[in-house]
Amino acid sequence: MEDEVRTVREYYNNEVQNEWERLEKHFIEFELTKRFLNRYIKPGDRVLDVGGGPGRYSLYLAQKGCDVTLADLSEENVRFAQEKAKEEGVCIKAHQCDAREIDSIVDGLFDSILLMGPMYHLLEEADRVKCVEACLKLLKPGGVIFISFISSYAGIIYSMKYEPEMILVPELEYQYQLFAEDKPFAGNAFTKAYFIRHADVLPFMEQFGLEKLHLFGQESILAPNEPNIQAQPKEVIDKWLDIAERVCEREDLLSYSEHLMYIGRKRDTV
Repeated sequence: MEDEVRTVREYYNNEVQNEWERLEKHFIEFELTKRFLNRYIKPGDRVLDVGGGPGRYSLYLAQKGCDVTLADLSEENVRFAQEKAKEEGVCIKAHQCDAREIDSIVDGLFDSILLMGPMYHLLEEADRVKCVEACLKLLKPGGVIFISFISSYAGIIYSMKYEPEMILVPELEYQYQLFAEDKPFAGNAFTKAYFIRHADVLPFMEQFGLEKLHLFGQESILAPNEPNIQAQPKEVIDKWLDIAERVCEREDLLSYSEHLMYIGRKRDTV
């Protein structure tokens, strides 16, 4: 496991700028996700962004008036996020740490917690469980947690959009085989990564006793045609985002998305 952690940390240490720009290049994911965050997170809320990378969501919420703490495995992501916060005139607290140990690093309780990244890279279910449980210890009763996963369809959607010739690479054959057999994937991808079947998200989350609020595709129906949609005028993009938001929770359409988000509320203690 330590080798896997090192591999992921080194990957993100070397990809800080690209990761910061990713949500500009693929802004459909960012815009739809923000719409759901805005339903529950209000100015003044205390928010913990676990695996927050270079800080796109942290800075957005800080600009909204939230008290934001970012934690990330990559020290370079943390440094970058702090510099960006200074540039933009907002304040965030930031820690470099393993998401599975977040409850031993951060103090106090939070109104909302973002767990948008660690589930991509924890290959063993026991580690994914440990990570969620650590976050829930820091979530207020009645608080809301936002958890992102990479869909098992993400690889083939990406290949069809950008690099269809990848299907001829012998070393990648097993990934397409897993897709054809409707199985999850855990192993070497863009780095060590875990891609979940959308049908497995709710069964996994049921063990935590949360009130399920939403399960939606973060690109909704737009992922397969993302470059074409994003090249359109703003009024066209906004209309597509509106329809994408309306249908993004439909179970029969989850397979269109590369990323999936579960939103749950921690039940009040009796």
